[in-house]
Amino acid sequence: MAVVCPTITAYDPHEYREQVERVQQFAKRIHIDLMDGHFAPTKSPGLNHVWWPEGAAADIHLMYRRPLPHLPMLVKLRPHLVIIHAEAEGDHALFADSLHKVGIRAGLALLHDTQVEDVKSIVKSFDHLLVFSGHLGYHGGQADLKLLDKVKQLRDLKPSAEIGWDGGINDHNAKQLAGAAVDVLNVGGFVQKAPDPKDAYVKLEAVLQG
Repeated sequence: MAVVCPTITAYDPHEYREQVERVQQFAKRIHIDLMDGHFAPTKSPGLNHVWWPEGAAADIHLMYRRPLPHLPMLVKLRPHLVIIHAEAEGDHALFADSLHKVGIRAGLALLHDTQVEDVKSIVKSFDHLLVFSGHLGYHGGQADLKLLDKVKQLRDLKPSAEIGWDGGINDHNAKQLAGAAVDVLNVGGFVQKAPDPKDAYVKLEAVLQG
């Protein structure tokens, strides 16, 4: 069954803590968005402010133009997974290999208009492939289900990869996304903006099980 992974998208340390605290009692895995103000138009707290609840797996989604200089800090944090963008600058294969050497999984995110054909040469280096359908650096956005074709192409290209989706997930489309071979549903606004975040999370899990 697909994993529901609440997203943290914050613009200062106080907001970051608030969002983590909303989900820490129930989330088994969380997706932490970090933005540099260049690749993404918004800016998050830096890696020195990143933390997550003990016992939860943390995926760090690095929306940075130049991710390579941040490798030492990422290795020190020891997340479950680090996702960089195909559109970022630098040696993607080197980044992935450096994470693998210390037992951290590597992910590759594709923006809406990036074609699978454009990344064929580097996909093999990554464990996780993320189809991005949202707005860089913000909660919300729409789930463009036409991008499910991209999911299929990535699955065909690397059958062993974990496939993630980011953007516009709710209780109306979660089942369809999971049925189209998406393994990780990174859910932002549907959980974070809900009056009862735990209830929203449980509702999504129930939809997936139904």
